[in-house]
Amino acid sequence: MFPLRDDRPTYTAPVVTTLLIVACTLVFLFELTLDDYSLNFFMTRYGIVPARLHMDTLVTSMFVHGGWLHLIGNMLFLWAFGKSLEDAMGHTKFLGFYLICGVIAGVVQVLFSYYSRIPTVGASGAIAGVMGGYLIKFPRAKIHTLVFIFVFFTMADISAWVILIYWFLMQVFSGYGAIANMQINDPGVAVFAHIGGFVAGMILVNALGTRNRYYPRQRDLYW
Repeated sequence: MFPLRDDRPTYTAPVVTTLLIVACTLVFLFELTLDDYSLNFFMTRYGIVPARLHMDTLVTSMFVHGGWLHLIGNMLFLWAFGKSLEDAMGHTKFLGFYLICGVIAGVVQVLFSYYSRIPTVGASGAIAGVMGGYLIKFPRAKIHTLVFIFVFFTMADISAWVILIYWFLMQVFSGYGAIANMQINDPGVAVFAHIGGFVAGMILVNALGTRNRYYPRQRDLYW
């Protein structure tokens, strides 16, 4: 399933969400210009390497991606859930929320793979935080979703809580399987970052607070 957008009207432009997507895309386009050696150095320097952690990489790793599918998948999720949460929180608070969730996600991943020398990159930990916050604030929203069934695909409007709880449970089961099989240092999806970011988002969205604003004369004007 790939969420594309929600059905909630928003009354402010998703400035931060858009800029985050642009920033991640520009960094990835820069990666495409690098040769293999330089790209490996770039990933190692700006990704999270638990065995020799640099604190700045808890932030820089959020803007580095490992391939087109990695980038596009993350940006689709960010757009689908980010713009409504940004509208509810405000631009500045949403940016802080996003970055804090990403840092917490990175710390959780390090705690579960502290001997690993494999770089962890991607915005998915921070985006998981956005998803966790969205679950708390808008569980009944409908998400316009691209659904794949074998070789076919269709579009469906699915309740946000269904998508988000299903996604979170998949991360939990994957994390349990990784621990059971002692694979937490293997390359792949950083499920513990996803879990940590999601839980952080659920907690922080209420701690930071959102705004309830009404626009009785502008109900037909939304992004």
